[in-house]
Amino acid sequence: MKFFLKNTLVTAATLFTFSSAMAAEITGAGSSFVYPIASKWAEAYKKATGNNLNYQSIGSGGGIKQIKANTVDFGASDMPLSVEELDKEDLLQFPVVMGGVVPVVHIDGVKPGQLKLTGQVIADIYMGKVTKWTDAEIAAINPGVKLPTEDITVVHRSDASGTTFLFSDYLSKVNAEFKKVVGSSTAVKWPAGLGGKGNEGVAANVQRINGSIGYVEFAYAKKNNLAYTQLKNREGQFVSPDADTFKSAAAGAAWDKTPGFAVVSTDQPGKASWPITGATFVLVHKTQPDAAKVKETLKFIDWSYKNGTAMATELDYIPMPSSVVDLIEKTWKAQIKDGSGKAVW
Repeated sequence: MKFFLKNTLVTAATLFTFSSAMAAEITGAGSSFVYPIASKWAEAYKKATGNNLNYQSIGSGGGIKQIKANTVDFGASDMPLSVEELDKEDLLQFPVVMGGVVPVVHIDGVKPGQLKLTGQVIADIYMGKVTKWTDAEIAAINPGVKLPTEDITVVHRSDASGTTFLFSDYLSKVNAEFKKVVGSSTAVKWPAGLGGKGNEGVAANVQRINGSIGYVEFAYAKKNNLAYTQLKNREGQFVSPDADTFKSAAAGAAWDKTPGFAVVSTDQPGKASWPITGATFVLVHKTQPDAAKVKETLKFIDWSYKNGTAMATELDYIPMPSSVVDLIEKTWKAQIKDGSGKAVW
């Protein structure tokens, strides 16, 4: 009996060690914009394969720094890098999903979608030129909406952020003064306001401060029951954020004609287009000493492309079309090599 028990325990331990060795852990860091869907994909992928994704939602700037430093298997950014920077760092970037950045407000009595704003007005708010909810610029486009006389509390990101890039890129396109004074980047010098770390931090600040305005990826607005605004788009139409308006904006993305897949989809044409739509890009090194490690990353992303569309749609993200996925995976095969120059994918 002792012999049988001892051997059973040894066998069980051996099996546990073997299964642990077989399970892979993928590490990634960056965009908080993509975190809601990345975490859903990771949970489903672990159930399907036993492999784990450890993703740090630290902002696009942090993700870019970590992949450049080789401390993670992949970085994630909502601001695409230039071809020159990609070549300098031996990086490949490709889109994994698209979604929308939405202005959110906390005003007692104002419901989601009730308040209308324009890019011009939002830029003036973030430059500190429009300071009260009853200012003429806001009142003129919101007849019949009861707004308080109190000051507007501006909330922005405190970390380097792809969400900030998309937001500031859009405002720079529609407001010349904003472009000159603030500009567009993952980190800008805001003339006014209160900072929050990550989409999570901005959502939390807006949630607790009455009279505030912020900007977050749409999933955070829904999860935290924040009042999103309507926005006037390039065609002069006021639209609400949802999968259809994001999809309309995403339709014009010329992935096959843009070097480095560096498409920016803000202020797109189309009567139904949401003005602040963008993609999250994954960054990996093209030359891979540990080919098995990067292959696990690519397998996770391939699985997410092919099995994660329903999950993405549930959170109002826009999955990448199959034609774009085919193009991306051909790029993997052509450009990602092991130390001997052999294709990893």
